[in-house]
Amino acid sequence: MAENLKGCRVCCKSSWNQLQDLCRLAKLSCPALGISKKNLYDFEVEYLCDYKKIRDQEYYLVKWRGYPESENTWEPRQNLKCVRILKQFHKDLERELLRRHRRSKPPRHLDPNLANYLVQKAKQRRALQRWEQELNAKRSHLGRITVENEVDLDGPPRSFVYINEYRVGEGITLNQVAVGCECQDCLLAPTGGCCPGASMHKFAYNDQGQVRLKAGQPIYECNSRCCCGYDCPNRVVQKGIRYDLCIFRTNDGRGWGVRTLEKIRKNSFVMEYVGEIITSEEAERRGQIYDRQGATYLFDLDYVEDVYTVDAAYYGNISHFVNHSCDPNLQVYNVFIDNLDERLPRIAFFATRTIWAGEELTFDYNMQVDPVDMESTRMDSNFGLAGLPGSPKKRVRIECKCGTTACRKYLF
Repeated sequence: MAENLKGCRVCCKSSWNQLQDLCRLAKLSCPALGISKKNLYDFEVEYLCDYKKIRDQEYYLVKWRGYPESENTWEPRQNLKCVRILKQFHKDLERELLRRHRRSKPPRHLDPNLANYLVQKAKQRRALQRWEQELNAKRSHLGRITVENEVDLDGPPRSFVYINEYRVGEGITLNQVAVGCECQDCLLAPTGGCCPGASMHKFAYNDQGQVRLKAGQPIYECNSRCCCGYDCPNRVVQKGIRYDLCIFRTNDGRGWGVRTLEKIRKNSFVMEYVGEIITSEEAERRGQIYDRQGATYLFDLDYVEDVYTVDAAYYGNISHFVNHSCDPNLQVYNVFIDNLDERLPRIAFFATRTIWAGEELTFDYNMQVDPVDMESTRMDSNFGLAGLPGSPKKRVRIECKCGTTACRKYLF
């Protein structure tokens, strides 16, 4: 039996760190896990729970990684090598002292309520770090995702699954394109107008990948049947998010938001609005539920007719967290790549102006595009209105909190 198992490997559900913790708890050396007699009794700080100062000596109540809270111990500062954790603890402490008492100097002993808050903050931070790792493990795009909450104790959303492309709902089929272009150079020498020309539309981008079409005109990119390669200038949206972005907690009651960590040039592609494609009938049913919750995650795909809706409430990408603004820095475009069904466009956000690092990204949930030709009149999208009755009298008015000078006071 032993010979039959020789060389067999089985995936373990425990992480490397968890296995190391088990070895230390059992006081067992394990060369394969890097646990030896020299480091068997090395302990790692998970987070700090409390603080006190006796004479001139600072002490911290330490939660040790891999050990229950009943094993927490008070340690003098000189025994702790966790510089990052110490800095974060004092940053959280000072911020909360300022909020509660308008002072930042820590007392000799912390109030039990304050100490409990710091423990909850440390646990929240670890939960957000795990969520950040999960998001980055699931993303297929170049741009990294960071998560931060310096506002309250809210952790990751409980019911949200990160996806990179549309999830097709029951009874819906995405038909793959049958033909592609044969261009040698899609930008400078397009054959038959390339893919946009084949659909009687204009080429969307310049040589820097910036959209040069007016809002409301559709974008037709090269597809999987085309002869051109990955570096083709007509492949922009399909390459995914290129910028590092941060999901952050807003301090004005708007929940989560998204800010860019890099400068974004005007007319550059930023992200797609991704979610579950559902029928208008299903959207009506879900919309009534979301309406009672004050949620706005339904995006009507009404480019030619209102048949399908994108629901990003449960399945979505980082666009799930982008807030509304009456003066947005993102503009919506309908995009067609491997599926040319005009009832099922992909929804892409492009920068309306230069967006600087640290700025929040926003789009208008009730966007109206001025007609520039017959196509643009099909672009008047209402975000989040799926399932709400047509009569304005019956619509539940949602207060706008964007705070811009152009604020309309209500989202819908």
